[in-house]
Amino acid sequence: MRKVTLHRSLIGQGPLILVNRKHALCGTGNAELSTYDAEYPDIYLERRAARLLSACIAEIHGGGKIVPVSGWRSHAEQQQLWEDTLRTNGEAFTRQYVAFPGCSEHETGLAIDLGKAASDIDFIRPDFPYSGLCQTFRRAALRYGFIERYARDKEEITGISHEPWHFRYVGAPHAQLMYENRFCLEEYTEWIREKERICTLENGRTARVFYLPCTGTHTDCELPDGCCQISGNNVDGFVVTAWGVGA
Repeated sequence: MRKVTLHRSLIGQGPLILVNRKHALCGTGNAELSTYDAEYPDIYLERRAARLLSACIAEIHGGGKIVPVSGWRSHAEQQQLWEDTLRTNGEAFTRQYVAFPGCSEHETGLAIDLGKAASDIDFIRPDFPYSGLCQTFRRAALRYGFIERYARDKEEITGISHEPWHFRYVGAPHAQLMYENRFCLEEYTEWIREKERICTLENGRTARVFYLPCTGTHTDCELPDGCCQISGNNVDGFVVTAWGVGA
């Protein structure tokens, strides 16, 4: 075991941060951004998410057929999008499909809107059907740590209408656990709090996932030996993922 000390500010950083109208973004200001496709040099993601998205699309031979529509946005860009959509489409539509500035996953660098390649793509609601190559992407994306963030049957929980084009990087094994249990990120955040979870990955390795509450300005934690990841949840603590440990 090894001991680490986590500063409270880290609650707002990491792939499992929950960002919505109730939990505004409070971190990721220092996120390293990268393009995932040289053909779209103005669309950025967090560096690790960009690398994995690129690998996923390459695996399914989706280059040029699945295209990025919107990735990372600055707070000013999100504010402008909110105001423009409000002016053009009205308040009801805007609240359904555009997150309030400061409460948007696009400001984290962990979210990407994808579209099926076409001559004319709707920036707010791009076409990404549940068929063909787009559906192949959905299945493959789980292995790379991406989830479809806003499902039709979770609208009352997420506060956002169904968005089949919006994908969020949460990492492994979390994407798999969320898919198997039909959780949105809000539900998963609560579920992890309940007790430690063990997940068996496709390659036979196991991952141990547990919640660590933030206890003050600094939180001490004992980590198991081996490969570990710590992510804030942007609510009240941290999620620790330790690979290669059995139940």
